Amino acid sequence: MDEVILLDIADGIATVTLNRPEAMNALNRALRRRLYEVMRQVDGDDAVHAVILTGAGTRAFTAGLDLKELGSDASALGSANATDPADNPVKAIETCSKPVIGAINGVAITGGFEVALACDVLIASENARFADTHARVGIVPGWGLSQKLSRMIGISRAKELAFTGNFLDAATALQWGLVNHVVAADALLPLARKLAGDMASIDPAFLAQYKRLIDDGFALSFGEGLALEAARSGAANAAVAPEAVEARRAAVQQRGRGQG
Repeated sequence: MDEVILLDIADGIATVTLNRPEAMNALNRALRRRLYEVMRQVDGDDAVHAVILTGAGTRAFTAGLDLKELGSDASALGSANATDPADNPVKAIETCSKPVIGAINGVAITGGFEVALACDVLIASENARFADTHARVGIVPGWGLSQKLSRMIGISRAKELAFTGNFLDAATALQWGLVNHVVAADALLPLARKLAGDMASIDPAFLAQYKRLIDDGFALSFGEGLALEAARSGAANAAVAPEAVEARRAAVQQRGRGQG
């Protein structure tokens, strides 16, 4: 049987590929369950410091829930809305404490849009397009789209996408701040690997702690987030030896000169 998820690990980077290109990488039960298994695997692998999530082919990152499966199985939709990360791909991605870069190679539609938003950083090929078609399909989002998107691009833009079901092209997604970079299709994975390599060069325990701080604070009000940062930074920084900071300073300066 063909693997619905491909996993490649090299140089501290795990590349996870949704692999149902004939079905536009639609999220059937088998793929969702396997995604959870793979994300747990890479999270527990000390050799992996960063993760890239992408889709097979050039047409789709993922078209969302497998509508063919939904049409033939009355229980499939309820399962997909569960809080169990083996059924909910957003929860599956969120189980990973390491940085996850979403390399959006094609369309990310409805549930696929939600999966994209579960990643920590989004980059896109020129083929990428995003759409929230929940209203057109008649399904209420259950993986976070109604709350996350407005916080990322503004409530008016999020409502436009939600209420029209129109597609958002890669260039506009960049302009709106949804994605960080847009590149040609053949440059997408090289850029993802470059960014992942930069992230992989950071101490993994510190990176996991920093990711958790950002995510936890994002779910709070601004004032509560600042209080959370103060509490956690005070505890963490008290344990940092001044000589350790000094030892790293020269390397940080040298790297900065190289990027100038």
